[in-house]
Amino acid sequence: MKKQFIIAAAMAAAGMAGAAATYIDQDIETSTTLSALPDGDYYSLTNVVYVMPGAALTLEAGVVFKNSGDGSLGVTRGAQLFVEGTKYDPVIFTSTNDNFSAWQAQCNQWGSIAICGNGMISASHYKGSAIIGSDNVQNTKDPDGNSDKIMEGLSAAYVGDTRPYYGGNDDNDDSGSIKYLSIRYGGQQTSQPDVELNGLSLGGVGAATDIEYVEVMNNVDDGIEIWGGKVNLKHVNIWNVGDDSFDIDQGWRGKAQFGLIVQGHSGDYDQGSGVGDNIFEHDGAEDSDAQPVTTGVIANFTAIGQGNGNGEDGDGGTAWRDGARLQYRNCIFMDVSEHVVRADGDDGDGAQGYGYNGTLTFDQVFSESYTNLPSNSIGIAPWTIYTAQGEGTLAGFENCVFYNNNNYTWFNLLGQTNAALNNIVEPAAMPIASITRDTTGFTSTQGKTISPVLSLDPCAANDAVDMGASVAADGFFTEATYAGGFSATHNWLLGWSAADQFGLIDSSSHGEGVMINDMVQGGVALTFDTDEGVEYFVQSSADAGFSSASVEATLIGTGEEMAWADAAADQTKFFRVVK
Repeated sequence: MKKQFIIAAAMAAAGMAGAAATYIDQDIETSTTLSALPDGDYYSLTNVVYVMPGAALTLEAGVVFKNSGDGSLGVTRGAQLFVEGTKYDPVIFTSTNDNFSAWQAQCNQWGSIAICGNGMISASHYKGSAIIGSDNVQNTKDPDGNSDKIMEGLSAAYVGDTRPYYGGNDDNDDSGSIKYLSIRYGGQQTSQPDVELNGLSLGGVGAATDIEYVEVMNNVDDGIEIWGGKVNLKHVNIWNVGDDSFDIDQGWRGKAQFGLIVQGHSGDYDQGSGVGDNIFEHDGAEDSDAQPVTTGVIANFTAIGQGNGNGEDGDGGTAWRDGARLQYRNCIFMDVSEHVVRADGDDGDGAQGYGYNGTLTFDQVFSESYTNLPSNSIGIAPWTIYTAQGEGTLAGFENCVFYNNNNYTWFNLLGQTNAALNNIVEPAAMPIASITRDTTGFTSTQGKTISPVLSLDPCAANDAVDMGASVAADGFFTEATYAGGFSATHNWLLGWSAADQFGLIDSSSHGEGVMINDMVQGGVALTFDTDEGVEYFVQSSADAGFSSASVEATLIGTGEEMAWADAAADQTKFFRVVK
């Protein structure tokens, strides 16, 4: 079954007149770099294409894929994907119907991106049946690194086909890096009826994989779904997906920081298949007493529900199943039309829920210290498996703002209003700068009603501007004392995201750059309100134009301060965020 990488160019049958499509229809077996094509031209996946073990696929800034039907990209264990988009030149995977100018109520147009890694997963049972791994041996409930599973939505094409499998014994596995990637209008493999794909699927992806500035817009199934592993994510943007926005399964033990989730719809479909379901959904392990169990941290996310006040019909802000342990820090939850905390118990896939076979109950994960780690029978030290959490209880909310939400029943029962947690519940003023919804609403033919977001400025406002506390900087986390994904003055969605391109972001009050005047030479500390890097431009007092200059700058501490050196005293200094 050995295949060679083949690219064929042809005139596009649809889309921009005269645009040329470069079709990719064979697995990538040797390391390959794709550069941006001339304006209007694009690459296109015509079926499921895998990056094979030992190969790396590099996508340079400005690369565009316009796909249809079965077109999907799979990254196998031992392969790598490098997405090298920039703030003003992202990499885009979208539908052939995307006109790049206006949001469309569509999904199901093409497949997805799925990355399979060698990180540890828990996958012993599914719907009551034991799972057999790629070695034809039954997966165990132990964290032994011997479990693997076929990626949801993919399938083996022949006996012994291991391309779609994920999972292994290397939690530090490196599947590459992603930066500035926009994924739009996907989720369906048409050759497998009723199989829905997530926008970005991460199975057993390891901690050495770097993912930041990634977006999913309009997907029929989940926005991002993670199964096991220890992958971390930063700057995540998820809009209008058709099922759960951020879904976690099979023992993920990572971290995520700086995110925006906006619920909505991708078209007139069922809830869970085009109309949004839960915002965050997290399952612990399969089965519920298996290991590893999901144990992670989510910080600085702004989560906006379907709307609350006009009969909207969404699901949970956070759905909890099968022993999952998640800490939420400095987040905003608003406009959630069902429970903020939704106790689902089990995942509907045959697992046994919280408290099964001596595991912690739902109440206990909200009260027990993060140091209460499950032991195992094979002698692996638990603290080497569970490394994401470093303080507090195993599950809960701290330094978060909750606004215009419908139901706090479980939130209250679990003690999340305790003053020591510093959560602000139903403040008088909205915690973001602005939001405009479609006041006529949208009701699907199945009777699900939402109020779609038409315009949004997600920058922190009022109580959310400074909560007085933050997750601690630890090499991944950045200290940020505001609640939600954005400071009061900086919107990191501008320039690269579909949300910005489609006019859904209100940037009238909050831009992306800062100007500093009258700096002097040597040792001056600049403070700027962004977690991104900066590029300096220097303007001489005698020159009205800009010119690039070599300016030595070093990040200090939180990532929101930089030291300044090597600047002439007679110059005025400007900088803008360009990362």
